[in-house]
Amino acid sequence: MGNLAEERQRLLPPPHGHEKHGEANQRLSSTSSCLSRRRLFSGISGIVLSLLALGSVIWASSRSAHWSSKPPGNRDDAHSHFARVQQCAIDNLHADLSFLDGAVPIAADEFLARRDRLAQALVASGADAFVLEPGYTFQYYGNISQVDWEPWEPEERPFLMLVLPQTDADTGEVVAKTAFLAPHFEEGRVRMLGIPSREEELDIVIWEEHWDPYAILRESRLFGSGSKEESEAGEKRPPKLVIDEEMRDFIARGLAGAGFETVGLTPEVELVRQIKSPAEVELLRAVNTGTVVAVRAMRPCLTPGLTEDEVRDILDAALLSVGFQLFFNIVLFEEHGALPHGGFVTGGKRLTEESMVVIDVGAHYLGYSSDICRSFFIDPPKSHGHGHGHGHGHGHCHWKPGFLHSWLEAAGFQHHDHHHHDDHHRHQLPGPEQSELHSEKLKVWDIVLDAQTAAAAAFRPNGTAAGVDIAARTIIEDAGYGYGFTHRLGHGIGIKAHESPYLNKWNTKVVLQPGMTFTNEPGIYLEGKFGVRHEDIYLVKEDGEAELLTGQRAVGPYNP
Repeated sequence: MGNLAEERQRLLPPPHGHEKHGEANQRLSSTSSCLSRRRLFSGISGIVLSLLALGSVIWASSRSAHWSSKPPGNRDDAHSHFARVQQCAIDNLHADLSFLDGAVPIAADEFLARRDRLAQALVASGADAFVLEPGYTFQYYGNISQVDWEPWEPEERPFLMLVLPQTDADTGEVVAKTAFLAPHFEEGRVRMLGIPSREEELDIVIWEEHWDPYAILRESRLFGSGSKEESEAGEKRPPKLVIDEEMRDFIARGLAGAGFETVGLTPEVELVRQIKSPAEVELLRAVNTGTVVAVRAMRPCLTPGLTEDEVRDILDAALLSVGFQLFFNIVLFEEHGALPHGGFVTGGKRLTEESMVVIDVGAHYLGYSSDICRSFFIDPPKSHGHGHGHGHGHGHCHWKPGFLHSWLEAAGFQHHDHHHHDDHHRHQLPGPEQSELHSEKLKVWDIVLDAQTAAAAAFRPNGTAAGVDIAARTIIEDAGYGYGFTHRLGHGIGIKAHESPYLNKWNTKVVLQPGMTFTNEPGIYLEGKFGVRHEDIYLVKEDGEAELLTGQRAVGPYNP
């Protein structure tokens, strides 16, 4: 861990956004002095009426400064409240942006290598070409997204990318030939897109508006003689096309009607995208770690009275502030958390100290997706922090043990085991009076974390997708909450948040391989009460122990 003092200074955010360590010590000294004065005044008897009145004013002001459990009384106060919390979250997040250090855009050579691997997969599948239109898969192989091509909306005119296997004359290896089908009037724009290519000029089959584009493609130089394979009768078979899963139905039907044989994704073709390169892993690490850090940075800023929608907007602003693109953000309190993806009735519920908060959020960065979930409580009122201090001078008394504790624990100075997360360290922060419901929340929180731990241990080469799900599900069922785990354990993740393979207990055919990346997101949902879900990203490794790509797992319900 290096020098402990330096590590403590790096991980513990200063009380004021960019204060030096000495200034932080001065502030902590000031805080200690303030506490001593409070104890002195509280011990003095016989205070005159005027001082009691003054104390009452100070007390009311303090409650206002720390934001009471009720929403602000007017629109201006509400706006100020929201703005302070939002700025607090942003400042906390910007205290350490090292999660972005390893992330660089995918290089042009990697797009070419992906297409070569795809060509080899097509040969293994007995197919003549892979066909796709702008979307996530086009982005993966050609660096062009749907929005890059049609920022307005998907059009009825087909613009297709085709990857065909061919043999390199020099090496004898199977490599990719890439071609495109495009309207004649769009040919110039296609050439300006900057699609990575080995050729100086893109190979484009053009069609006029009054032609059948699918018939033009079938009769083109790419497929004019049909498939290279012959039938048993010695006749040429129709060209066999693997159709991308995102392709619109009318295009697939048009290709079939023009004389192509069309099939869905084969296991060999799917595997190309399922195995992540080192560059992809670093992008997934950056965007997923950053999303977790954003949630952790926001939590000590949250106060009672905020709505689900307000917390969502605060987190969105934090994510945007580091260059992430918004994707989805589901914020649910209490019984709303029992609806894993929320619903039309969610959004307006107000936060309290006993609310179980469930945040399921994803963002994009340099083309790659995050998808994480955290379940937690906010700190009791005396522990609420305003981040790094917003509008508070050194002379003010603001004691924030919960805020400091949270960051110290995150830095590893509470001597907890990040792998086992024993109950003492999960729940040592002060909390509300433990009602039966609150106690059940703590119990369920622990069970879900234990289930996630069991699943993480099952991410091993040659294991099955089903085996990972079953490992987590067994923990939850044995604890008596099997009825509350209502969805699969997880899914692949890459340029899309949801990719194959999918982790469910019936998926016994998918064998885990090094380089696959997955969400690990067990949950328990008790309708009318609350829900808990923990979600992190894991990389299957050759040596057998899966690698966490979200930086840090949840430590406890007050330290997610």
